[in-house]
Amino acid sequence: MTLAGITISHPWVLLLLLLVPLLAFLKGKFGGTAGVAFSSTDAIRRLGHRRRSRSGAFLAALSYFALASFLIALSRPQLGREITRVQASGVDIMLVLDVSRSMLAEDFSIGASRANRLEVTKKVTEQFIRKRPNDRIGIIAFAGRPYLVSPLTLDHDWLIQNLDRIQIGLVEDGTAIGSAIASAANRLKDKDAKTKLIVLLTDGDNNAGKVMPLTAAEAAKALGIRIYTIGAGTVGEAPFPFTDPFGRTVYRNVPVDFKEDTIRDIAKIANGIAFRATDTKSLEKIFTEIDKLEKSKVEVEKIAQYRDLFPWFVGAGIAFLGLEILLSQTLWRRLP
Repeated sequence: MTLAGITISHPWVLLLLLLVPLLAFLKGKFGGTAGVAFSSTDAIRRLGHRRRSRSGAFLAALSYFALASFLIALSRPQLGREITRVQASGVDIMLVLDVSRSMLAEDFSIGASRANRLEVTKKVTEQFIRKRPNDRIGIIAFAGRPYLVSPLTLDHDWLIQNLDRIQIGLVEDGTAIGSAIASAANRLKDKDAKTKLIVLLTDGDNNAGKVMPLTAAEAAKALGIRIYTIGAGTVGEAPFPFTDPFGRTVYRNVPVDFKEDTIRDIAKIANGIAFRATDTKSLEKIFTEIDKLEKSKVEVEKIAQYRDLFPWFVGAGIAFLGLEILLSQTLWRRLP
């Protein structure tokens, strides 16, 4: 039994505390043994008003406190604390997210509402981050060139705040997949984590940057980095927003031309897996699958430290008894 940080080894003993007020009630009702016997107390009653003896009540209270202290000591209370040590062998992960203009296509959904690819990607990525509290995670966004959103960090609240600020149009348009992989690998190369991952999400083919995707994948593999690739977007046509001459947003279905060969080759070279997400549900499933494949190892060690408190209650009981005996034999001494 634990109460307010105090553990009671024998809690059933505390039930005996209920006898203390019962003893006090019985003694108050029937009184103690008479010190002097009288045939009748009527003559004494007429001598003055009836008064209660405060000294007697105080002495009785001391004995009850002593009894209660001994009972509590018998239950063996202990003051304890539990120390938890967590040893985490985490995974270093760089999330590489495409923010080119094609990510505005609204072929995904959030709930019952249609949403563009970037909105859904940010939502699913946030869920993935929250599931991995022991991993250092960083984010690189890319269009015509990559830029750092967040370095590797364990401060996931701060990481998610930076994820929310990702927008399309912060850099020139394009799809620099190779440069983005190279930038992410450069962030991971000097880290001492046993497992290093790049999770690449894109909806287009490499058409910008100075580094070819397969060359970047070879370099990542040489650094011991595994790459998971996700191709996002429907097959065929996707609704895309345009602004008409009156400044209104209108949607037109545009052809989707996405070649999966590149992301498959990247994943194959870097010992990863290539995935294809055509809707929100499949994207969520992919991130869940990656989460299962790359679990962090967490060892939890619990150490309990306890200190017995019964000597304090025994001491208190002896002190109450000693005070009761001292007062009853000196200041409040009674007739035999």
